[in-house]
Amino acid sequence: MCGIYLSNIPYSDEEVKTKLNSISFRGPDYIGVEKVNDITFGHLRLSILDLEQRSNQPMVFENLIIVFNGEIYNYKAIKKELLDLNYTFKTQSDTEVLLIGFKHWGKAILDKINGMFSFSIYNADTNTLFSARDRLGVKPFYYYWEDGQFEICSQIKPMLAGKRVNDEAISIYLDCMFIPSPYTIVETVFKLPPGNYMEINLNDRTLKTEEYWNLKPTKILDISYEDAKKELHALLLDAVKIRLQSDVPIGSFLSGGIDSALVSSIAAKVSESKINTFSIGFDNPEYDESKIAEQYVEILNTTHKTTICKPSDILKLIPKLIDVYDEPFADSSALPSLLLNSVTKQYVTVALSGDGGDESFIGYEHFNSLIQNKKIMDIPFILRKIIANSGILKLFGMDSHRIKNALNTKGRNDFIENIFSRKGFLLMKKKQDYMKYYQGYKSWSSNFLQKAADLNIKLWLENDSNVKVDRASMAYSVEVRSPFLDYRIVEYARSLPMHFKYEKGRQKKILRDILKDYIPEEVFNQPKRGFAVPIGDWMRNELKEEFLEALNDDFLNKVPNLNVPRFKRLLQEHMEHKEDHTANVWKLYVLSKWYSEFGFK
Repeated sequence: MCGIYLSNIPYSDEEVKTKLNSISFRGPDYIGVEKVNDITFGHLRLSILDLEQRSNQPMVFENLIIVFNGEIYNYKAIKKELLDLNYTFKTQSDTEVLLIGFKHWGKAILDKINGMFSFSIYNADTNTLFSARDRLGVKPFYYYWEDGQFEICSQIKPMLAGKRVNDEAISIYLDCMFIPSPYTIVETVFKLPPGNYMEINLNDRTLKTEEYWNLKPTKILDISYEDAKKELHALLLDAVKIRLQSDVPIGSFLSGGIDSALVSSIAAKVSESKINTFSIGFDNPEYDESKIAEQYVEILNTTHKTTICKPSDILKLIPKLIDVYDEPFADSSALPSLLLNSVTKQYVTVALSGDGGDESFIGYEHFNSLIQNKKIMDIPFILRKIIANSGILKLFGMDSHRIKNALNTKGRNDFIENIFSRKGFLLMKKKQDYMKYYQGYKSWSSNFLQKAADLNIKLWLENDSNVKVDRASMAYSVEVRSPFLDYRIVEYARSLPMHFKYEKGRQKKILRDILKDYIPEEVFNQPKRGFAVPIGDWMRNELKEEFLEALNDDFLNKVPNLNVPRFKRLLQEHMEHKEDHTANVWKLYVLSKWYSEFGFK
């Protein structure tokens, strides 16, 4: 896990080192800067495999030079293939395997590797650059390209100087709470989408990107439930096992949920040594899952650390959130994620997580909402609009956001999209062009829930969940590995009949039945509380002055496309306890702090 940097812009060595130092938390063990031809290569190393200097980067093999961020989990199998082809190796690292593998197979190496990665390989003979990002976008990849000049980095902070804010990206952020690829917060800098590679030919100054992996139309397996459970269990065992390869201490995050419990259970089974587990607890029982996690610990016999989180602990992390996330990012669960990683780093450098289980196995509450409102969607649209605006809902106590949303939405696909976007709620003018990059979900499956799960994977997982985990962990130089994000598991889950995953409101059915092999069902079958913090209460109390100062008229009036009167009304309603507008207030607050932190006017 590291940070990469490349550019052919003629920055001095000192300028490049300053850029790298701004994100040095990504790789505190070694900073490498080298120049080949007119290209500067920078690398921040967090040493995980082969801790010796020989595995520092940039790394050279014949005419190729690489900077690489991530892990190739099946590198040993690929190395064996290359040894059989008479290649020799100087290190025990996955970086060298990737580099020599590219030398032999070229871009076909992407079909062979299983991991989380972003990397660039320069061919000094042909003056060309090949870059790629992993299938699910676990690792970030930012790039600038203009008139043959380029800059590539793991985070956008080193690339912000002299850039203009992207007004369209601000509108997208106010809809989504994040900025989805290929957009970034500034003009002329982009994110390489997941499952894509990029080729730059510096001779003729051309850049092209191409997709090498994506979700595909579902082909449902003709398989018994028991056989599916065995096959999935075997996949999970392997996915966990290959993620336990490390030359530094390793542990596992353990909440009260199904996914982290299953990952930790399997890790405890296949690990050669007793595993370390880590939980965050809250002094507010409404949010606390630590007691459930501690029940798991008794059964799994792990070495466990619970950190009880007080409001003051979280509030101290707000400046850290703005600093390390680089772009406006309004998922408030990033705050406890930062705290969890700060504690974890005191004991281990690598941690397994349960991220990705909800997407593939229908775990989020909004999947239940889709089922509950499915019948509403079948009512003719004209009739639904009449009902929504007639006052009938309030009469029967059904005046909820979800129900009104279903009634006012033209079709099922729109209703699915509304889960992830407020569709211009805070804007003067709707800006939905970004959804053109995420339309595949409409054609990959005919199943209503699977459509939603696919959009969840493509839009939310990459741009929210993966960003949250990457920045929160890297902020403290921790590498997080997520077995559920193994592409083999994502593909297999999509091939299963829906009732294997979701049946009569029982979410993640097949995972629950696998977990029963490790933990009694009465222990894990408890209400899920999520990883939330009571930020809405804090902004009315401890943080009230801070929020009102940040959300002043001067700031609000310079936010492009913001419907200022509507937002001010929402803010007042929230502060007066009339309505809960936490998400919308938090979005603008984070944006205000981002403007201040990065000096944008």
